[in-house]
Amino acid sequence: MDRALIVSGSEKAMETIAQFLHTYGYTNLTSTTSGSEARRLTNSMEYSLIIVNTPLTDEFGNELSIQLAENTSSGIILLCKADIADDVSDKVGDFGVCVVSRPMNKALLHQSIRLVEATRSRMLGLKRENSKLMVKIDEMRMINRAKFALMQYLGLPEPEAHRYIEKQAMDTRSTRKDVAQRILAMYENQ
Repeated sequence: MDRALIVSGSEKAMETIAQFLHTYGYTNLTSTTSGSEARRLTNSMEYSLIIVNTPLTDEFGNELSIQLAENTSSGIILLCKADIADDVSDKVGDFGVCVVSRPMNKALLHQSIRLVEATRSRMLGLKRENSKLMVKIDEMRMINRAKFALMQYLGLPEPEAHRYIEKQAMDTRSTRKDVAQRILAMYENQ
């Protein structure tokens, strides 16, 4: 199953959360009591779920949650006292941190975990799609640079430069990107 990180200033709460996560299939658990250690751990390891139980030994935990939400693709749940949960939620909600008030209702925590998992899954799908689009954009930029080189050095109008690249790709059974790379290698060094 996926990795989970528990950050809690209370050892007893840490054990309770760990037992709860074990019952829902999280067997690869890491735990720490400080925000600075959590930051170090997340720099070297990817976690699918991070639960921050406030307050921590070196900070409250809302800044940690925001930083983890911005710098990782982990789902973040922040546990805090019920009387401050709304204020904390106002501070961290825009960053995608799910706030659950204590004392914990196990059903609510379970529901929050499933919601965070679903949100994380969707976010990772969007990241993959974004990466594919960025590759496509880079390819289009390269092809456009090659067209510009053909227009500049051979005096071709844009439609003919485009047709030249398309025809070369068909004739050589290669991609338009490969043709553009060859054109750029030939003309950009001049």
